[in-house]
Amino acid sequence: MDILQDLQQRGLIHQTTDDEGLQKHLSENIVTLYCGFDPTADSLHIGHLLPVLMLKRFQRAGHRPIALIGGGTGMIGDPSGRSTERTLNSADVVKGFSEKIKEQLAKLLNFDEGENAAVARNNFDWLSRMSIIDFLRDTGKHFGINYMLAKDSVESRIENGISFTEFTYMILQSLDFQNLYEKENCTLQIGGSDQWGNITAGMELIRRTREEGTEAKVYGLTVPLITKADGTKFGKTAGGAVWLDPERTSPYEFYQFWINTDDRDVIKFIKYFTFLEQEEVAELEKKLQEEPEKRAAHTRLAEEMTEMVHGKQALMQAKKISAALFSGDIKSLNGTEIEQGFKDVPSVGLTKEEVKLIDLLVEAGISSSKRQAREDISNGAIYINGDRYQDLNAMVGAGERIDDKFTIIRRGKKKYFLIRFE
Repeated sequence: MDILQDLQQRGLIHQTTDDEGLQKHLSENIVTLYCGFDPTADSLHIGHLLPVLMLKRFQRAGHRPIALIGGGTGMIGDPSGRSTERTLNSADVVKGFSEKIKEQLAKLLNFDEGENAAVARNNFDWLSRMSIIDFLRDTGKHFGINYMLAKDSVESRIENGISFTEFTYMILQSLDFQNLYEKENCTLQIGGSDQWGNITAGMELIRRTREEGTEAKVYGLTVPLITKADGTKFGKTAGGAVWLDPERTSPYEFYQFWINTDDRDVIKFIKYFTFLEQEEVAELEKKLQEEPEKRAAHTRLAEEMTEMVHGKQALMQAKKISAALFSGDIKSLNGTEIEQGFKDVPSVGLTKEEVKLIDLLVEAGISSSKRQAREDISNGAIYINGDRYQDLNAMVGAGERIDDKFTIIRRGKKKYFLIRFE
């Protein structure tokens, strides 16, 4: 199966600038393609995964991907898909973000795989060298105001206002395509559906700046906007965005995000984000219909994504935490796993070597009063590290600590509290 046919079956093609031309171009050449990632934070999030994995799919099909880090455009701000102006970061901040994003991209793409090894480029390298005079004379003259106003990324912002800074973003991205075309024979740009206007503008700039009588065969392809069946935004949780940086979103949280995918979305996400063959996808879809309670598709999706982003060891740790929390076997976890699994539960720090359970329940806000604490203990509602405690005189000390640092108290069925001994 060729790359475009595979993408089509997975539902990953939203638009192309020339279906037949691109099909022929890919079948006859090792194509260099690129996708841009602006450093607006110190980590990519799962909203970036689809275009990153698109680059990887083309690489696996024998083509050569360029991951373009927007060290220059990231200082300007892309108006696409936004209703308000971005907050501009300093040059040092953008540089730091760029370096971290490059490290993440290197883990996801094969940067050392022979002739079609992926490469990283940073558009700060060429945009920062351009003077304002050169920009206006050599590039700006090729962009009509009416042409730019007609682009969705600009038109949607006119009513609420758009600065000249963000208005020029389209031209800067066009310069990226032109530069990569001229220096690296890059003939295909891919991106999200909101990048269509920027992609076609770049193609137009390349055509306009060719020597008379020469033709530039360049193409654009966009992936669809990811929508969820329940109408909520993809990639968001109660705690915010789902990041690829394990310090911001732990592998356990990452695993949980995928395994909790809505039944109506899970097969679509498997097609979008994994490299599973169509036969296996069809089998998982059949299991979902016949045995939905086994959640085989959800588990496969969570496993594939967690291992891809964080590695096999992190996946095993995430599964271990999930199993321990499901079974209540908290004592099987170590300190690192406790910190991952209970990152978002209420916590309190204690310096005492030993404390009476009743006092601890009140001090940590687990029970509202000593009277309530006694009732909770007597009724069997209090669990320490998975074990039920019903002794009103019980003490909590070194014997109840995991890695000499943590004690997990559960009140009732689902209310967890983390006690940190300092």
